[in-house]
Amino acid sequence: MLELVAARTPHRVISILDPDTPFPELGVTYAGRHLRLTFHDVHAAAPGLVPVMDEHIEQLLSFLGAWHDGESILIHCHAGIGRSTATGFVARCYRNPSASELAIAHDLRRVAPLSRPNEAVVRIADRLMRRRGRMIDAIRQTGRGLGWVEVNEGIPFELPSLMD
Repeated sequence: MLELVAARTPHRVISILDPDTPFPELGVTYAGRHLRLTFHDVHAAAPGLVPVMDEHIEQLLSFLGAWHDGESILIHCHAGIGRSTATGFVARCYRNPSASELAIAHDLRRVAPLSRPNEAVVRIADRLMRRRGRMIDAIRQTGRGLGWVEVNEGIPFELPSLMD
């Protein structure tokens, strides 16, 4: 991930890691521009695991609210297929409030075929953004029948901005 930051020099970074996993240190350059979220890549509460909660998504939406046109954002988690792809989907929906959630989900599937967006992240964002279930429906429609894939680290991809 540090190599991507060095190569791409994004304006903002979102890191989503398990509890007790150290976050990458990006230095003073990213002070106020590096959001760190801590929860496991689970879809529901389970003993010993920290699920995503409203507070996490509220922090995410607040961070996205400070994201300006023309700025790039790098989003990462451990494997790059669950939490980060869900967050990328949420970010694109946030920045494009009148765009079709299904079209955004299809774009995500096209550029990141291994993605398995964390449905809990999408479900909470859908509710907080008042999308009436359209976001979670889009993720479910485009991911039907996809099994889990084991990867050590995901393959970076770019989800271009739509901007209504």
